[in-house]
Amino acid sequence: MVNYNAHQNEQFKEAEIDIAPVKFIYHNRGEYWFSEIDNPKNRFQLKEDVLGNAGQFLKADTEVKAFKFNDKIINIELPPKVDLKVTEAPPAIRGNTAQGGTKLVTLETGGTADVPLFINEGDIVRINTQSGEYVERADKA
Repeated sequence: MVNYNAHQNEQFKEAEIDIAPVKFIYHNRGEYWFSEIDNPKNRFQLKEDVLGNAGQFLKADTEVKAFKFNDKIINIELPPKVDLKVTEAPPAIRGNTAQGGTKLVTLETGGTADVPLFINEGDIVRINTQSGEYVERADKA
């Protein structure tokens, strides 16, 4: 980000940003690969640093919005919520439930989330992609 003080008489061109639906394919060595939905042969990749925390909520075949500027993908937008399978969950310790405790679990994408103690390995949880917070337990797949 660059700080710039503009004068009253200066004019700016509005950036033309196109939005296109794309599908996430896979992640490898810090690169996230996507394809156009209409033409799966048109593939592109974004680096991990461009995506930020969004990468931990991407699983194969997830549809996202891609933002294009000058025919170059500059960012993506995830759906507001995603359903992910819990792959690792520590057991709930008896007596920890008085305060409505939470535990840190690992999701199928490799990301982590704080969830209530009743969530177990194999459960499907709904996660808010903006905050990374647990929303609810989803129906089993």
